[in-house]
Amino acid sequence: MPRTIHNELAEIESRGLMRRTRLIHGRQGTHVNCDGREVLLLCSNNYLGLADHPALAAAATAAIRDYGTSSGASRLVSGTMTLHVQLEEAVARWKQSEAALVFNSGHAANTGIIPALVGRGDVVFSDRLNHASIIDGILLSGARLVRYPHNDVDRLARLMEKHHTTGRSLIVSDGVFSMDGDLAPLNGLVALKQASGALLMIDDAHGSGVMGERGRGSAESMGVSGGVDILMGTFGKALGSFGAYAAVSEQLRQLLVNRARSFIFSTSLPPAVLAASLAAVELVQSPEGEQLRQCLAANSSAFRRSLSAAGFVIPEGSTQIVPVVLGSTECTMGFCEELLAEGIFAQGIRPPTVPEGTSRIRFTLMATHSDADIAGAIARICQVGRLRGVI
Repeated sequence: MPRTIHNELAEIESRGLMRRTRLIHGRQGTHVNCDGREVLLLCSNNYLGLADHPALAAAATAAIRDYGTSSGASRLVSGTMTLHVQLEEAVARWKQSEAALVFNSGHAANTGIIPALVGRGDVVFSDRLNHASIIDGILLSGARLVRYPHNDVDRLARLMEKHHTTGRSLIVSDGVFSMDGDLAPLNGLVALKQASGALLMIDDAHGSGVMGERGRGSAESMGVSGGVDILMGTFGKALGSFGAYAAVSEQLRQLLVNRARSFIFSTSLPPAVLAASLAAVELVQSPEGEQLRQCLAANSSAFRRSLSAAGFVIPEGSTQIVPVVLGSTECTMGFCEELLAEGIFAQGIRPPTVPEGTSRIRFTLMATHSDADIAGAIARICQVGRLRGVI
């Protein structure tokens, strides 16, 4: 009997995996109007609070006045505007790379970059907890996918020996893992890349802007920026705008321009988005950007320390992503709803985003959360945790 859409939806619902959107009214700040009531926002990737920053808004407004609302075409037709070039040059200076290329989103970057670099006869070594867009890019490429245990460089080395190829080898990892908030062992990955001759790609979507000198990201913070061949990051998280980039060599940039299908076959980003991203790149390198990073680190440390002391199960980490692992989907989503009733918006994360049995509430901190925000949130989270028998 053919599978119907109705039956498929019913199955998703029965497993507690039905996803629905929540409506945010107004700006993205520390407090938002969610589905008609004000709540404390603890699940946004707007880590530095730049999504409504006056400098980004002014830049976007001026770009609409000067350049209009659309690029009108893909980059290789007539869609490369002055702002595209300026943004790529700014990213290259920021990331201290030879060149950079802008993509329309993080997903578009990963699904464009990876198939441009590898194909049949090549091998990609991917951390088991890598973001879904990385896996999508590998599957699109047709290259052989070899997953290694999370952050296990020794096991990766053995797998690379076992799956040696005469083609191209690519190691790819998140810099900051989006669901656990821990860091990749970048020193070990760079050393292995240099010893094997493989290419190394790091998705630093959650590290760019918040880590390293001038917010250059996780690779810079560990002193290995020069050892990463493709450093991907996004403008839509800590930088408060939209889109993504690859910081690469000039040769790799030329290859991506000619081979990355998501770059070639998409209308390019509009002027307002480009201008906001330009303003954000400048801001994160400024004294204000450094102050925001310090506030974010302090908020994250206080939040993580307090929840751990209360007895919640939190994976080891030090970033602004603080997951509380609850295990079952039912417990997680019930906890999520009770938090919302208490005025805290923090999303429950379920399979297939995370492995079975590791459902969690994924809290994310912002630099602009006040001490009162943090203290109040901890009190209410602990209250719900006690009521549900979690702590």
